[in-house]
Amino acid sequence: MNTLKQRESDSLFRLYRRYPIEIESATGCTITAKDGTQYLDFLSGLCVNALGHSNDKVIDAITRQVQKYMHVSNYLYQEPQVLFAEKLKTLAKYHKVFLCNSGTEANEGAMKLLRRHGALRGKTEIIAFTGGFHGRTMGTLSLMDKPHYKDKMGPFLDNIRILPYNDVDALEEHINENTAGVVLEFIQGEGGVVPASPAFIQKIFELKEKNSFLVLADEIQTGAGRTGKFFSFEHYDVRADIVTMAKAIGGGLPLGAILTRNKIADTWELGMHGTTFGGNPLSCVAGLVVLEELENGLMHNVQKVGKFLHSKLCDIAKAFPDFVKSVRGKGLLLGLELSFEASELVYALFKRGIISNATNTNVLRIIPPLIITEEECDRFAEAVYAELSKR
Repeated sequence: MNTLKQRESDSLFRLYRRYPIEIESATGCTITAKDGTQYLDFLSGLCVNALGHSNDKVIDAITRQVQKYMHVSNYLYQEPQVLFAEKLKTLAKYHKVFLCNSGTEANEGAMKLLRRHGALRGKTEIIAFTGGFHGRTMGTLSLMDKPHYKDKMGPFLDNIRILPYNDVDALEEHINENTAGVVLEFIQGEGGVVPASPAFIQKIFELKEKNSFLVLADEIQTGAGRTGKFFSFEHYDVRADIVTMAKAIGGGLPLGAILTRNKIADTWELGMHGTTFGGNPLSCVAGLVVLEELENGLMHNVQKVGKFLHSKLCDIAKAFPDFVKSVRGKGLLLGLELSFEASELVYALFKRGIISNATNTNVLRIIPPLIITEEECDRFAEAVYAELSKR
């Protein structure tokens, strides 16, 4: 009989570098393979499983909803959508929400909104930045400079200028009265867990006042409490005009969102944008559980445990200055910049029963579930220390 790996290879596009395990189940911060081996999850489904795996409240909410209905289309009023949007508005402090299926779809829709808002005012250019990651559609790829994701798949959208991230002089040189909007991650995830500098953000908002453009904050990875605040831009004491979210807000199910103020939301007229599955009721009831947990103290755990883990990583950096170049990030979005390819450490940690992630070649991206404990972080840090000790 063919193995699952062989069957997968025969049936699916070969696009993912998978861990060599078959999953049986997952609970809390632990993933169990079919052979019984247990793994500590420091990947959280790429920032999706904020409440860990198999959360009882999420399962109960989905079970109750699936017994009522699973899909009826957006031509009908649905209380799960409204309840979720109301809670999201409260936590995010924005007026209107558009629900979709994913982060890339949220960014694609937000680009359309930004484009139309600019066109109505005679503005045509969008500014984005090197190192950013906004999705894999043609529109979102147009915002990115990563050749591997774009090779021989163009042409891409015009009137988009990609500037060096954290380069204040480039902002001064290229942003002007024709700028419709600036799109950025305040902490780049795929780019290597790189925070924007305070001076960089200050200059963007100074130029926004001068040139009247919109700031679109991609909070797909960093939002929903991941950095210890609901949005990463809150660390800079600014407010974005348009915000995109996904990943954690669906409680493990596909859900994305665009948030903005009333005046900007009114840029779209009836029927100008839409989605078939966006705001699926199962995703909304699961997401509502996540938002309620964030409202009821989960972000305190992110702050507390994130500070603990950051301290542990800084100790490791001091112990191994030849191997660790820096510790970056906030809350439970942390990056260990290494002097060697991070995939080597990812593989070594896997052998020790820890699932982790490498990004931007030499950065160990650390993104556990938001329910992670100090004890589990200790285990992770000890494993990293032990592996670096062997080099």
